[in-house]
Amino acid sequence: MKRTRFLILVLAVSISHGLSAQSAPENTLPQQGICAHRGAHEKHPENTMAAFREAIRLGAQMIEFDVRLSKDGHPVVIHDPSVDRTTNGSGAVKSLTLAELKTLDAGSWKSPEFSDEKIPTLQEVLAIMPKDIWLNIHLKGGKKLGKITAQLILLGNRGHQAVLACEKKAALGVQKVDPSLKICNMERTPKRSSYIEETLKRRYAFIQLKKSRDDQASPSDIKRLKEHGVLINYVAAETPEEMRLLFDKGIDFVLTDNLYRLIKAFDHDKGKNRK
Repeated sequence: MKRTRFLILVLAVSISHGLSAQSAPENTLPQQGICAHRGAHEKHPENTMAAFREAIRLGAQMIEFDVRLSKDGHPVVIHDPSVDRTTNGSGAVKSLTLAELKTLDAGSWKSPEFSDEKIPTLQEVLAIMPKDIWLNIHLKGGKKLGKITAQLILLGNRGHQAVLACEKKAALGVQKVDPSLKICNMERTPKRSSYIEETLKRRYAFIQLKKSRDDQASPSDIKRLKEHGVLINYVAAETPEEMRLLFDKGIDFVLTDNLYRLIKAFDHDKGKNRK
């Protein structure tokens, strides 16, 4: 019965959003750039439609957002396991139905002007995204979430631009639907070297290095990843100086919470390089 309901939902999404349209070719996607971590959340409530629309307006080359399953199996976009921090409600996301989640105010905690913001579904977020930027979709769950997300990505013709950042269980769900979908390895290991080796062994398309750990990668590490065609995300950089250093090292996409400043610096640098 649950599977039947999900298939009906998927069909409805396909019809309502015209998902039979052709995807943009992958070679139109940015080769390097700034990733809006949870959208433009400096001035907008994180992981909301308002934050994503602002990130799109600013020209982010990649947008990162988090996905969890509601009690009734709907993929919703929220970072924390509970709704307490970013809504006026209380309780675990997995303990609340989609209908219950949709009653919550997901914006006033940031500013009264965002009181109409709701927790969006994955389908709602995909519907507004341009097809010529990367979507960094962080899966906060296991195999079931991976499978459902992968199905919606394919139905939305978003396979060319979707990067499913997840651990092994979710990755298995993704790969069961389509092994060609791009995965960013989030199954971290105590040592940077083993993290890189595991990424290469599993033939993942992306890796995400962290500023706060010993996995910033040496020039030889970056060279090896590049030789195997692995794209490198980095979290996080908050100044233009950090951004430029990372790009000079060969990092592909820099996640940031300081989107306005870094987009401005990145666009400025691109303009200089064209002259």
